[in-house]
Amino acid sequence: MAMDLGGTRLEKAHVRPDMNVTPLVDVVLVLLIIFMVLAPVMTKSFWVRLPPQDDKDEQLQAANDPDKPLVLHVRGDGRVQVNGVDLSHDELSERLNRMFNARPDNVLYLDAADEAPYGMTLSAMDDARAGGASPIVILTKKLE
Repeated sequence: MAMDLGGTRLEKAHVRPDMNVTPLVDVVLVLLIIFMVLAPVMTKSFWVRLPPQDDKDEQLQAANDPDKPLVLHVRGDGRVQVNGVDLSHDELSERLNRMFNARPDNVLYLDAADEAPYGMTLSAMDDARAGGASPIVILTKKLE
């Protein structure tokens, strides 16, 4: 830190501290040079191989018409369908999440067969809730 006492010996001396910015500029310039040298070294490229798209994705995209409501069917044998496309319980929440991202609302209609096991129906509802369905509307009349 530098100081300027200013004035002559006869006048009363006033102390005015001035900051010495030279070391600060030196440090900033050194850091700039270091980052300029390291920038090309730090860029890395790698190849990504994506898995092929399966037929279920195409069927779900065709079934995911935004004007048509999403209906989750739970069959009597425990099978789960979304708008007529068979899904396993493991992939239900992931697929519903993707379908809801393409829609303005997250309304899901549940149509469970009368002979469907109660536990399977609740499991499907839990998976649908994990996929972002809110609200889940339970249908009481048969769909034609």
